Amino acid sequence: MNIIKKLILIVPACFIVSCHADLDQDPIDPDSFTETNVFADAQEAKSALAKLYASLALTGQQGPSGQADITGIDEGTSQYTRMLYSLNELTTDNAVVGWGDPGLPNLHAMNWGASNDFSTGMYYRLAQEVSFCNSFITNAQSFGDDPEVAAYIAEARFLRAFAYYNLIDIYGNVPLVTQVSTVPPEQASRKEIFDFVEAELLDIQANLKESGANEYGRVDKVASWALLSKLYLNADSWVSEDRYSDAVEFSKMAINSTYSINTTDANGNGSAYDELFLADNNSNGAQSEFIFTANFDGNESKTFGGTTFLVHASIGGSMEASEFGVNGGWEGLRATKALVNQFDYAVTQTDDDGNPVEWEDSRAMFYTDGQSLEINTIANTFTDGYAVTKFKNIDSEGNQGSDGGGDFVDTDLPLIRLAEMYLNYAEAVVRGGAGGDLATATGYINELRERAFGDNSGNINSSDLTLNFILDERARELYWEGQRRTDLIRYNLFTTGSYLWPFKGGTRSGTAVEDFRTLFPLPGNLISVNPNLTQNTGY
Repeated sequence: MNIIKKLILIVPACFIVSCHADLDQDPIDPDSFTETNVFADAQEAKSALAKLYASLALTGQQGPSGQADITGIDEGTSQYTRMLYSLNELTTDNAVVGWGDPGLPNLHAMNWGASNDFSTGMYYRLAQEVSFCNSFITNAQSFGDDPEVAAYIAEARFLRAFAYYNLIDIYGNVPLVTQVSTVPPEQASRKEIFDFVEAELLDIQANLKESGANEYGRVDKVASWALLSKLYLNADSWVSEDRYSDAVEFSKMAINSTYSINTTDANGNGSAYDELFLADNNSNGAQSEFIFTANFDGNESKTFGGTTFLVHASIGGSMEASEFGVNGGWEGLRATKALVNQFDYAVTQTDDDGNPVEWEDSRAMFYTDGQSLEINTIANTFTDGYAVTKFKNIDSEGNQGSDGGGDFVDTDLPLIRLAEMYLNYAEAVVRGGAGGDLATATGYINELRERAFGDNSGNINSSDLTLNFILDERARELYWEGQRRTDLIRYNLFTTGSYLWPFKGGTRSGTAVEDFRTLFPLPGNLISVNPNLTQNTGY
């Protein structure tokens, strides 16, 4: 996690560009730390690079709050992975949250507007990342042909491409900005953004580190291949292009790299899957599977978002917070029965009330004691819905994370992991992508299922590998990792009446919603100040 710990060297002034020439000068205060200092040499530039990574994990300059990078929204709420969860999980069949924060119930009901705090906050978080990356790239280019700095620039371009990947997924047509400027930007089409992300990821590969050669927490060539795999898998949904053969190719490249599926059962509980989401997942063997992560440390990089949010907010009812390495629960997040029922066929043990307590599939990580499967009311009723125990601030030996007070969590959050590449390969092959084969795809899926079941009892045959099976398998493998909305849209199930889940569209049994909900609106206040922008349809 070294790259995150170095962020304390960076201050916002490093990335602020003034439009007034009389402010474009070195400060008089000799203790000031400015852009000139940050890019004084390659080592200082590396410290600046840390800010680009940290912008996806933290929220400002004083953890966990106090000097926010973004104002107008609760600082902890505005953290990138927390908002990704809100927009991509709470809007789906995977989760509900019992809190009544303005804009939050609208995510379940799928009736958000252009002033929704969560969609607005996410847009500005991603736009900030683009701005930070643009500033870094411009300044780092002053080093000329220094190969190490060239790698830094390639990483910054990856992070910018990653931000734009999110922007076209969530908002569609957005400004394409590659230089720091004070001029209101023009709006680009989704296709133009798609082409930009593709071109960037292809172009930077020569300067990115080889597979596994970079520090943990920093990206290498495989990250560019993996993000291309994700981009191509969604090409038909986003820009009406069949790029499944490309998805096969780049999934295969990532799979054939030095990364490997984690099979380490470091705590001896019979499951290597849970090691992926423990406090020492940067060192317990899980890191072999992580291609790109958001890194957290309970002492060095504090936030009320990230896995601190995922662990605390998932605890309530009769759950013991100490068993999860924290000092209390926030009584918010639960699973819908739609997610639970993905595992329903594999129940092996129930309690006296008939609630499952053990599933054959170890990925089914639910707490059921005192919880009901059905959700009658979302607000203020934590016991409605099973709790999810996937994320913990406990290491493989059962020890609490580094924050002795139990407030903040060490667990890193995978943004891209190799298991997703297995699933991407399989889906792209089944959708007709060339360059792969069904037998290999089935083998990849069975490798994930053997980890989940502990043996081959859950294995499937090639004839079982349908698109519907793969979607369900993605739910079982990737739930609560910020993927579900994108998957449901790709399958044309997010807004339609062909698949309903509890409280979809604001009704207990679920109902279809307008198709324009596949995109979130651009922030209303942004539209009002930039005449170059057109709001998304329906908003």
